[in-house]
Amino acid sequence: MPFDPVRDAVLNSPIASFSSPLPSSLPPTPQSPSRQLPNRRPTGLAALLNDDPPRTSKIAHLLHNPDDRLAEAPSIRKMTKYSPINRISAPESVLRPMSQAEINLYKTYQGKGTLRLAKRKRSPEAPAPEERPQKRHAGDVGVVVDHYNTRPEVGVAQRETSPIIGLKSFNNWVKSVLISRFGHPALQASKVVGRGPRAGRGKVLDMGCGKGGDLTKWAKARVAELFGADIAAVSVDQARSRYQSSRNSHFEATFAALDCYSEPLSKAFSPAKLATPFDVVSLQFCMHYAFESIQKARCMLDNVSKWLRVGGVFVGTIPNAEQLLHNLDEIPPDSDDLSFGNSVYKIRFEDRVNKPVFGHKYWFYLQDAVENVPEYVVRWDNFVQLAAEYGLHPVYKEEFHDIFSEHQDHPEFGPLMVRMKVVDANGESSMDEAQWEAANIYIAFAFEKR
Repeated sequence: MPFDPVRDAVLNSPIASFSSPLPSSLPPTPQSPSRQLPNRRPTGLAALLNDDPPRTSKIAHLLHNPDDRLAEAPSIRKMTKYSPINRISAPESVLRPMSQAEINLYKTYQGKGTLRLAKRKRSPEAPAPEERPQKRHAGDVGVVVDHYNTRPEVGVAQRETSPIIGLKSFNNWVKSVLISRFGHPALQASKVVGRGPRAGRGKVLDMGCGKGGDLTKWAKARVAELFGADIAAVSVDQARSRYQSSRNSHFEATFAALDCYSEPLSKAFSPAKLATPFDVVSLQFCMHYAFESIQKARCMLDNVSKWLRVGGVFVGTIPNAEQLLHNLDEIPPDSDDLSFGNSVYKIRFEDRVNKPVFGHKYWFYLQDAVENVPEYVVRWDNFVQLAAEYGLHPVYKEEFHDIFSEHQDHPEFGPLMVRMKVVDANGESSMDEAQWEAANIYIAFAFEKR
């Protein structure tokens, strides 16, 4: 005989035996040959089928059988009582809403329950914070972001084996000279002072911080506070990890993923964080991406100037537009290949006729560093004119080769070249001719806010 849950519930009902016949639809069974209802312990289903009067369970109605006499069966609610043993919650506490005091308690509780409550508040469809997908960027911006997000973070030992380690060391030395010459005076004049015996002075915004390659430079500059922002979220996470694992970071640092050329800085940092202006803003090897359009260039300059104090400095490094355009003009008129470079770097333009002030695109490749990403020409005179509208005025501009000539015998920066392995103790450069040529496609600059 197939299992019938309703018949099973009736036969195991806790009511006393009586002689009333069962409905004909329930045939006799070996357990109940006389079709009498035995005294049995209640089951869960039996309890659900009974209720206190006047709300008697109308099983007949549910089964569309008006003649079913189960509806006349007495209730068992008063005959039995749920009384489990070894319970872990007090009686009557199940499904009881939390009081306001309990809600306040769990909001401030710092134990394991905090995580459970946080998950409980989150919608089932919403992913956990660490699982949220990264923001997608379209067009050229997406190409740049994907490139830097997918570049692996390597250790110091592996960086030393780079085929262009001489060029990378030289570029880092140039940035150190720029920070020392123009950043240090601004930091020393700052009203922002850190805490502790090794407290520094000054507040810095590293716009386009990447993986945090300049953290050591700012540590040596003895800053008090650093803000790092970059469009590549993975790079920002790596910069944060580098800061947290550094033993020399005696300054506070805050990092955020932000497109500083399309979004205001206030979107990533709170008003309290931005209340005190910056003393130095640094954009190293990344400002040229802002010159895709005048809107992006203005957004970038607004983020620099709006949060920079009067007397503060804006330092950076960009490709040398004069040299790029000169090399483009030198390509034979009948050549369809609008590229130039050497074994270390390559620049390829798409058009030799149209040379817009904004959005003049080329593709850039640098061995062991940049894999064919779109960049934009930054015309110096146009940049200076636009920056003046934001109270920023140039105080320094120099090609990388000239920076080397100017500072190689400097009492501070000359020995620094040896320590940074730009040259050895005998003054021999670690760069070959190809790397030396690649170095001079850049210029360094410094602006002051007035």
